[in-house]
Amino acid sequence: MHAVVYVNGTISPADRASVPVFDHGFLYGEGVYETLRTYRREPFLFDRHMRRLRRSADMLALPVREDDASMLAKVRQTMAALAEPGEAYIRILVTRGVGDLTYNPAACPTPTLVIIVKPFPGQLERTFKEGIRIALASVRRNHPQALNPQIKSNNLINNALAMQEAIKRQGEEALMLNQAGEIAECAQSNFFLVRGGRVLTPPLAAGLLPGVTREFVLDLARGLGLDAAEARLTPEDLGTADEAFITGTTREITPVVAVDDVKIGSGQPGAITKRLMDEFARKVAR
Repeated sequence: MHAVVYVNGTISPADRASVPVFDHGFLYGEGVYETLRTYRREPFLFDRHMRRLRRSADMLALPVREDDASMLAKVRQTMAALAEPGEAYIRILVTRGVGDLTYNPAACPTPTLVIIVKPFPGQLERTFKEGIRIALASVRRNHPQALNPQIKSNNLINNALAMQEAIKRQGEEALMLNQAGEIAECAQSNFFLVRGGRVLTPPLAAGLLPGVTREFVLDLARGLGLDAAEARLTPEDLGTADEAFITGTTREITPVVAVDDVKIGSGQPGAITKRLMDEFARKVAR
């Protein structure tokens, strides 16, 4: 794998990087992470990602010792060790650290910081031009009182199970419902639909991760004068949608043309989705 990894001050090729087995991120999934990408080798929306990283960590009572400037310096240092040119995929992970086999956080006095940098592969062009088909998973999103989805945690079993189901049904993403049967989010992205000219996305109260790109796209839509809002959505709304799309760091804005056998609108990327994609590209170019 062409990647370099920073682990607590040491940068090495991916096949030489290691974290002790007694790290509580490995033992218990106690950790948080952020995924970023670069444009012209600059980490995009870095400050927003760091705000979310700290919010997630606070919800686990997990200290993030680096301030934003220090974290960015470590990211740049790791990027510089990647020999390949072009855009980079960046994953920042903070775990509880190494300690005895106990749930007591006092056993882990020093958090572990890992930064993974690899070439950014990009999305296939046809996903933007033709759109994608996603699958409605039977796996429900974690209930906030069990494991709050607003924590961007290293424990991704819930998402992984939903994605496994989607892959079996030839879906390129898994759409997940909450315990009330409402649309929450996708396994790896946030979900939007367009109906009657309105851009709608589930509210945070539905139990979903506050996506950085989701927030950015809501700002874009409002800046274009579009009616963009949070709204309660159910599977029944899919059949009445004119357009749909997903948002995420690596997917940007990707049109959705079908959910399982339910065609969205005309079955082609819609005009408002395309307008938002164009505006996203313009903002990135600046």
